[in-house]
Amino acid sequence: MPVIDLPRQGNKPHSGSGTAHAGREVETIETKITSQGQIPVPARIQRKLGLAPGSKIEWCERGDEVVIRRVSAYTSKDIHEAVFAKKPRQRTVQEMDKCIRRHFRRQHARR
Repeated sequence: MPVIDLPRQGNKPHSGSGTAHAGREVETIETKITSQGQIPVPARIQRKLGLAPGSKIEWCERGDEVVIRRVSAYTSKDIHEAVFAKKPRQRTVQEMDKCIRRHFRRQHARR
């Protein structure tokens, strides 16, 4: 997962590799914020995360750094709804009897 270090005001921005993060070597890529407040995502990061125009990314703050992740195709709400689908409405005994009779009539009708 790529990590982009956002330098605090007054600090020089990083460029190149060499920053250690959680015991790993992290490559830092510098980009410039546009006048519209947009941040271009480097092509190498786009390829690594599988990003295409219209893809969603999320920004997670971790102390002095921001972690950028690709948003999953499915939200946790989507997964919850798929796993725990809505229960069918409760039926009365009369409704169940009616459905059973209809089923047996169709199943055992003479053809």
